[in-house]
Formats: sequence, C-alpha cells, structure tokens
Amino acid sequence: MTDRPGAASGLQTKTTSDLVVERLLEWGIDTCFGICGDQVNGFFEALRTHPKMRFVHVRHEENAALACVGYAKFTGRPAVCVATAGPGAVHLLNGLYDARIDGAPVIAITGLSYHDTIGAHFLQDLPSDRLFEHACMFSERVMGPTHALAATDLAVRSALMNRTPSHLAIPIDVQSFTLEQDTASPKNVPGHLSVAPQPFTVIPPEEQVRQAAEVLNACRRVAICAGAGARGSGDLLEQVAEVLGAPIVKAGLGKDCVPDDSPYTTGGMGLIGTRASHEAFENCDGFLIVGSSTPYYEFWPGPGQARGVQIDLNADRIGMRYPVEVGLVGHADAVLTRLLPLLERKDDRSFLEQAQNTYRRWWELIGEQAATSGTPMRPQVVTWELSKALPDRAIVTGDAGTVTAWGGRLRLRRGMQYSFSGTLCTMGSALPYAIGAQLAHPDRPVIAFTGDGSMSMGMGELATLAQYQLPVKVVVLRNDSLALEVWEQTALLGNPQMGCELHPIDFAAVARACGLTAFRIDDPSDAADVFARAMAHDGPCLVEAVTDPNEAPFGESLQPTHAQHIAQAFAKGEPAAGPMARNLLQEGRVALSPALQQHYDDLARYR
Repeated sequence: MTDRPGAASGLQTKTTSDLVVERLLEWGIDTCFGICGDQVNGFFEALRTHPKMRFVHVRHEENAALACVGYAKFTGRPAVCVATAGPGAVHLLNGLYDARIDGAPVIAITGLSYHDTIGAHFLQDLPSDRLFEHACMFSERVMGPTHALAATDLAVRSALMNRTPSHLAIPIDVQSFTLEQDTASPKNVPGHLSVAPQPFTVIPPEEQVRQAAEVLNACRRVAICAGAGARGSGDLLEQVAEVLGAPIVKAGLGKDCVPDDSPYTTGGMGLIGTRASHEAFENCDGFLIVGSSTPYYEFWPGPGQARGVQIDLNADRIGMRYPVEVGLVGHADAVLTRLLPLLERKDDRSFLEQAQNTYRRWWELIGEQAATSGTPMRPQVVTWELSKALPDRAIVTGDAGTVTAWGGRLRLRRGMQYSFSGTLCTMGSALPYAIGAQLAHPDRPVIAFTGDGSMSMGMGELATLAQYQLPVKVVVLRNDSLALEVWEQTALLGNPQMGCELHPIDFAAVARACGLTAFRIDDPSDAADVFARAMAHDGPCLVEAVTDPNEAPFGESLQPTHAQHIAQAFAKGEPAAGPMARNLLQEGRVALSPALQQHYDDLARYR
C-alpha cells in the first residue's frame, strides 16, 4: 500500500516513477545506486514505496555508475544508477562511459527540468537525454506514465542485448504524473508488452570453424591472447591450450579467465605484462585471439609473422588489431566448444615448455623482490603477501595507476575473479566496483586494490562501506606519487617527471574517521600478519601500505625504445634518476629484459 493521496480510497494510483520501478523489478533488476536531488525526488518517492528495490546511497554520482559497472561485471546483470538533473547527471557520465567501453549492462535514470520549461534556462536545465546519447546506446526521454513501460522495456533489452548502458531521462513533474493524468495514443495498445527473457548464443558457420582449425593445425608454435570476452571460458581455453601446446597470454581484462597458477598461462601482456608473454608473441607462428581488442597490440606478433584466428562477439572487432585469416563471430564458450574437436594435438611441446620456464623465472624474480625489500617497501611485498592471504572465491577489483601493474602481479587461484576499468582506465574505480560486487555477492570476500592517487578521488565511499557495513577490504598502495605518470613521462616520452607529486594522506586515519577498522604497513615484515588480520576481520576495513614510489612497475617488459627514453629523461635531469635506475637494473630483472640489456650502460651511469 502507498500513502499517496487517493490510496485510502483504493485508487492505487501509479505514477510514472512507480511504473518504471515496478517494471525494473519485473526484469529482476533490484539494486539502485545514487544520490537524491530536487529534480529526481519524484523517482525517490517510488524508491521509498517499493522497498524491494534496494537503494544504496553513495557519496558521488560517478561512483553510483561505477558501482553498477562492478555489479554487472561480476554478475552479467544490470543495476540502476540514479542522479538529479544537471551536475548530478553529468557526474554519471564517466562511469557510464566505463560501462560502454568495457561492455557492462547498466540502467541510468536522471531527472530533467519541468516538461514545459526544458530549454528555457531554468535551474540545472541540461538535456541529459541528448547528453547521454554517445555514452548510452539507448537514451530516451520518458514522456509520461503511458510511455513508462515501453521506455523501460527498451532500455533493459538494449542493455542486455548490447552489453551497454541505457538511459531514461524523466522530467521532474512527469516523474509524479499518474496514469489518470495521461492519455495513451491509439498505437499504444494495452497489454502489448512483456518481459520475456532474451538469452541468446551466437555461433559462426561450421565452415568457418573448420577453416580456423585448419589454420591452427598448420602452425607449429601457437600463442593465445585471451581478453574480457574469454571470461567464463577458462576450462575450454585450457583444453585448447593443452591440445595446441599453446601458452595463454592474458590481456588486462582477461586476467581472471584462467587462474595465474594455470600450467598454460604466461600472465599479462603489454608494458605491465611478463617477459614470458612477450617471448611467446615474439616467437609464435600461429595466433589465436579470444575476446580481446587490447590497445597494447604493439606487443602482439608483428603483422605477417603469424597466421591468425580471432573469436569475438563483436563483428566489428574482427581484424581491428591483427590481420587474421579467419574471424569467428560468437560467444567464446560456444565457439571454442565447436573448435576444440577439430584441433590436432601437437606432439612438440617445446614452445609451451619454454613459455612455462620463463614464466616460472619471472615469478621467482617477483618473490626475490618481495623478500629483499627494505623501507619504504617495494610494492612486490604487498602483492606477494596479499596473494597468499586472499580467501578462496575472492573477488578483487583493481584500479588505474601503477596499482594496475601491481594488480597484475596478484596470483589469482581457481574460482577467484578480477576486473578493473580496463580500457577507459578511470582512476578511483576499485572501491565503487567493490561496492557493487559485494552487494551482488554478499557471500563472497571482496577486496578493492587501489592506489593513493585513485583512493584520494573517492574517499567518501569509505563512508558508504560503513553505512551499509559492507565487508569490503580496501588495500591502498601509498607512495605519495602519481607514479605511473612518472614512468610514462620518462619511458614513453623521454621527459623528466612533472606534476606527479601527491600531498601525503593518512588513509588509515581517514578510514577510522569514516567508521572502518584500519591497518597500516610500513615494515615489510608486518605484511603477512596484517593481511591475515584484515581478511579475518568481520566487516569493512582498510589496509594502507606505504611503498617505494621509485619501484618500476615494468622493466622486464620494456621495449628498447622505452629504455632509451628513460635514459634520455635521466639525462634531462629526472630528480629520481638514481633510485629509479637502481630499481630498474636489479640483476634478475636485467636478466629477463633484452631492452635493459641493450641500454644497460646508458642507465647504469645514474645508479
């Protein structure tokens, strides 16, 4: 029952907002993140009177959208983000672009000015329906209660079908209009809508699958690159790798497609990848791309080096990064299931064994780096000890910055999941992702792995954790620097760092002020115990780990031009050249890096 006027007389009058909320619930969408505001308060009345729609009050609208992305990435289902008109709506955009680029279904709802004052320079009068058209594949203005069901259905179907955000913009007065105040057009036939489910599987023609098998069977040394589109297909990927004797290289968004201790993987790729992955790409003559369009394809085999096969659900991604001979449009699971029986087992396992050996040496190097740390401690200490402390079935959310590289060094076991803002690379995403993931999976441990630059952008969401007692564990790498920018300015451009220093923040104190339990790690010998205590804590907590800003997030994965640029930056007066050079030129790292070997003398003079 509702306490609106007319309810006592049994009219049960429904508003536009009631109809939207009830339809979302019919679709099984029952979680909403957002912030109230005067131009969306009619919708909030529907949230108040429909408690089955769980509302989570975040501290910034961007984080409402990012929480929806986290929710979707770990469930495949959409959640709702809601914001007022004008600035509230604009704040959603970054998170909605993250959803659009990384393929996450999200429903966004924003307010608009009164239906008869739109465009008349009233307060917060921005046309969010038009503003969101690029970020959201579906973005429409709801014209009244008789339009509400059709608009909501189309928004949900678009989000599910296209794995993109959808948007409904509702004028403030229309939010509270009732069915009695509206008139349906003759084309709006009563009862013509439904919430019939729409699961589907895309598979390519059988002839194309046979052609792909022929290409791969003709190659001696096949390397696999697996991205976000391979998530959930790990068992099949490993079976294909076994038959082909092929190492599985993981693009950033494919980190959890197979566990890091799989005998077939060589870990990540790109500047923050592993030498084993790059070695596999440099020496392969066959290339199978599964659900990846990584922008770091300069680390892939050179065009013409390897015969290529690509599997992707998006036909427009086929051949976009590599000149493949066969493109298979479809879901990875369905395509690999049909491809696997057609593949011939390769008796020569030397290519895979070489990749396994180099990958083992790389992990040994990480272990040595973690064991030989002083203070400030190396980030490798954090990833090494946190990896051992991660509970079974953990969900880990990463962030943008050097923490992206260190997140790649977390060793995920089978049954664990991981994601981050992989293509938009938006800073501050780990915590809202974790909020969405924890609400979606209350029975699973969730860890937000972030840096001080990204954490300082979204500290308010620590209060959200406390308000809802979400047992997320937040791990903050604090080095008082935008350290990835230091290394990108030097390695990519050959320039000394500029504008990268951060004012120190005591994140543990901030967390306690928000109502969380907090720990701080200064001494590497304390890391194992602190992580054990944090993971065992019954409730939200934060671990602040003070780390060395001059530790290279890459080194063994550098290309020769990168090492040359770093030497040029040092020569121009990079203030941290000494410690940066000492960290780069660690013996074990140099042994794995042809680039550092080539430019060793140019860098060594600054140690």
